[in-house]
Amino acid sequence: MTSDKSWTTIRRRGSSNEFWNGLQHFLQMAKPFINDRGFIKCPCRHCLNNASHQLEDLESHIFRNGFMFRYNQWIHHGEPATANAGTTVAGPSGGIHERDKMFDVLDDIISEDADEDAVGGPSSNEQYDDLFAALRSELYPGVSSFSSLNFLVKLMHLKVLNKWTNKSFDELLKLLKLAFPKIDLVESHYEAKKLMTKMGLGYSSIHVCKNDCALFWKENSLKDTCPVCSESRWKLQSGKRSGKNVPHKVLRYFPVGPRLKRLFATSKTAKLMRWHSTGKSKDNDVMRHPVDGKSWKEFDKRHPQFAGDVRNVRLGLAADGFNPFGNMSLSYSMWPVVLTTYNLPPWICMKAEYLMLSLLIPGPQSPGKDMDVFLRPLIDESKELWVHGLDTRDAAYENGVFRMRAALLWTVNDFPARSSLSGWSGQGYRACPTCNEDTPSMRVIGKTAYFGHRRFLPTNHHWRSNLQFDGRTERKRPPHKFRTTDILEQLRRVKTGIPRKYPNYGGVKQKRGDDELNWRKKSIFYELPCWADIELKHNLDVMHIEKNVCDSLLGTLLADPHKSKDTNNARCDLAKLGIRQELHLFEDGVS
Repeated sequence: MTSDKSWTTIRRRGSSNEFWNGLQHFLQMAKPFINDRGFIKCPCRHCLNNASHQLEDLESHIFRNGFMFRYNQWIHHGEPATANAGTTVAGPSGGIHERDKMFDVLDDIISEDADEDAVGGPSSNEQYDDLFAALRSELYPGVSSFSSLNFLVKLMHLKVLNKWTNKSFDELLKLLKLAFPKIDLVESHYEAKKLMTKMGLGYSSIHVCKNDCALFWKENSLKDTCPVCSESRWKLQSGKRSGKNVPHKVLRYFPVGPRLKRLFATSKTAKLMRWHSTGKSKDNDVMRHPVDGKSWKEFDKRHPQFAGDVRNVRLGLAADGFNPFGNMSLSYSMWPVVLTTYNLPPWICMKAEYLMLSLLIPGPQSPGKDMDVFLRPLIDESKELWVHGLDTRDAAYENGVFRMRAALLWTVNDFPARSSLSGWSGQGYRACPTCNEDTPSMRVIGKTAYFGHRRFLPTNHHWRSNLQFDGRTERKRPPHKFRTTDILEQLRRVKTGIPRKYPNYGGVKQKRGDDELNWRKKSIFYELPCWADIELKHNLDVMHIEKNVCDSLLGTLLADPHKSKDTNNARCDLAKLGIRQELHLFEDGVS
C-alpha cells in the first residue's frame, strides 16, 4: 500500500498540521531502518539522501529545508522497491493524477536555492507558493492531464514562437474565460508574466544617461542627474519633468549566474557541461572545438586551479547592432550582447536555446567607444564569478553542491564591433590590430589602402621579389608578436576622454597623439583578472569577411558595375605606383 505523500509538497510547513502529521508518520516508518550507528539517510532538499543523520536531526532537517522532490519511492525508509509511488502525486482535492512534468521543473528551480532555504527557515520559499498553487490546481474541473501552470507555460511558449502581441494574448485569455467559465487561468498577459518571473531568469532595467556617460546603477541609482554631464535622468516636457518619470534610455541586463546554475540543474545538461574535457579530440592536428586550440590550452596552463574542475564555465561574448524595426526608413541601432557556453559540444553550444542574452543596449545610436559604460554590470558579475564563484547544485551525479566559477575567454565580432570592444580603432593608417604600430598603409584616391601582405610569406618565396605588387621587393619579416607587457604599456599612455555624445564634445573628431597609436580607450575587459593573460582576446566573424571578399572578387571578375573594384580611381592608383602599365587609363581623343 502506497503512503499519501501530498504533505511533501506543502510550502508553508510551519503553519501546516498536515505537513507535521505526515512528517511524524514518515519518521515512524523510517525508524526500523536506522543503521547500527544510529544514522539514517536524510531526504531533505539540502542533503538529498547523500548524508546520514540521527532521527531527531532528520526531523529538523526536513522541517527546515523541506522534503526533496522526485523521491516518491521511499526505498531508503521502508517502502519496497516495487512500490508504484514514483508515478503519482496527490491532486488538489486529495485524488491522484498522473505526475505533472512541471513538478520536475520546479524541483530544478527550488533545488538551486536549497542552501538559502536552509538558512531562511520554513518561510524562505514563500515566493514559490503561487507557483505550487497553480501546479496543484486543475485547469478545468475533471481535467487532470493539465495543471493550470502547465497550460499557462505552454501558452506563453506559443506566444513567443508565433510572435503574438500582448494585446492578442489578452484577447485569447478573455475568449478562453468566456468559452470555459470555470477555467483556472490568469486574466491578462501582465499577470502571466508576473507569475512566470517567479520561476527565475528575469532581467534588471537600468537607466542610462542620454549621452551614454554613465548608468544610474549602484551608487548612482538614486540620482536624478548624470554624475558626468549633469543631464537630467528623465525626459522633460517644456523644461519640466512630466507627471510620470520616464528615463531617456533603459539598459536591460540579464544576470548570467542564475542562467549558468540552471545548466547544472538538470542531469542531461549537467553531463554535457563536461564535454570539453571528455569529448575533445585526441589528435593534436585536428581542431573541432575551441578546446583543441592553442589559446584554450595556454589559458589552462596559466590557471591550473580553474582548469582543475571541468565544471567551471568558459564563455565567449558576441555583440553587434541591428535595426529592430526591420527595413523601415527609421535609423535605429540596438545592440544585443550574447554569451555562448564553450563547455558544451560543438553541435549544441551554438544552438539558439543555449545562447544567453546578457545585455540589450538601447539606441537610437550605436554605443561606439562608449560600449564600456553598458558593459559595466556584466563585467562586475564576471569578476565575481571568477574570484568567488557561485554555489551550484550539480544534478549529473547527485554529488551535492560545488563552487562554480566562470571565465570570459574571448569575443567574436565583425571588424567595426571589434573596434568598439577592444579599444583599438579599425580606421586610419594603423588599423591592423595585429601589426599594431607597424601597420603598412598608404593613402590612395579617396581611401586608405593596406599593403605589405607578402611579409607573411616565407623569406625565400618567389612572390617576395615580384615587382608587380607595389613596384618593390618585400624584405620585411612578419610583425613581431606583442607581449602583454607591451600592450599594457601602450594602454598606459592612452588618455581618458569624455563620451562622444557629451554636449561639450564639440562634434569634431578628437585627434590622438602619436604615443597613443590607434588606441581610443583601455577596454573594460582588462578589469577581468584573467583577461591580460588570454592569448586570443578578439575573434573576427568569418562570415562577414568571406561575404565581403567573395562579393568583391566575383564583382570584379564579372565586371559588376556596383561591386567591381576595377574602378577609374583604382587604375589611377596603379599609374601613381608605376605598376601594371597595361591597366593604366589613357586618353583616346574622345571627350
